[in-house]
Amino acid sequence: MATRSTPTERQKRLGAELRKMRVAAGVTTEYAAGLLGIDRTRLSNMESGIRPFSAERIRTLACNYNCSEVRYVDALAAMAENKQRGWWEQYRGTLPAGLLDIAELEWQAARVRTVQVMHVPGLLQTEEYARAVFAAVLPALSRLEVELRVAHRMERQQVFKRPEPLPYLAYVHEAALRMPYGGSEVTRQQLEHLAVESERDGIGVRIIPNGVDGFPGAGHALLYADGAMPQLDTVQLDSAHGPEFTGAEAQLTKYRAHLEWMDRAALSPAASRDLIHSVAREL
Repeated sequence: MATRSTPTERQKRLGAELRKMRVAAGVTTEYAAGLLGIDRTRLSNMESGIRPFSAERIRTLACNYNCSEVRYVDALAAMAENKQRGWWEQYRGTLPAGLLDIAELEWQAARVRTVQVMHVPGLLQTEEYARAVFAAVLPALSRLEVELRVAHRMERQQVFKRPEPLPYLAYVHEAALRMPYGGSEVTRQQLEHLAVESERDGIGVRIIPNGVDGFPGAGHALLYADGAMPQLDTVQLDSAHGPEFTGAEAQLTKYRAHLEWMDRAALSPAASRDLIHSVAREL
């Protein structure tokens, strides 16, 4: 099997899960490699996502690691078997790999919940609003870079148009509604679009009003993607140097608590739409 110079986050996650399973079983790299008839370096590369795992090899290792969680092993095997080229691959080499990883994460997720405090969630943005968001990036992007990012962001919205649309819930702070990206008219149109989208089946928008005391997470934008089972969930955080991903159980537990706080603090869907319309009228 060919090596990869830059494995995707999904490929790295699969390797990390197999490494975690091996360590939990107390099995050495040398012994595990022997089970597959390969050398230690090759197994290390597989656990790093540089080399792919086959479903057959995953099941062989799981059996020898005494992993009895059938659903978990089946989910890992399915990750290995899914070699379909995603639409986002057309942007490889022209956009940062992290943006493609976000698109793949959303596409493969069973459900996505997001928290936004500075702007409307990407999957619910209009083209003009998205263009204004990318125009505010520092260091400044070229016009071509902005347009590529806008096109990619619009294509990410395919998750709502496929035969089985992505279940999606966005927690949005009121401050994000009042940030005038692109000016008053662009923002007003964006808010009207957000209100309409919030009424679609499978899409929820909950606003956290300014009057709520405090806010966990230091204002980080958060994307929580449900996997085939809870231990395969993934968190993606925005940062100044690009998206960060984690599937560590301690981090998943922390961000589940964040989402529970958001659920308690946010307005109901109906009250959220009322607030969105109210802010739009003020523009």
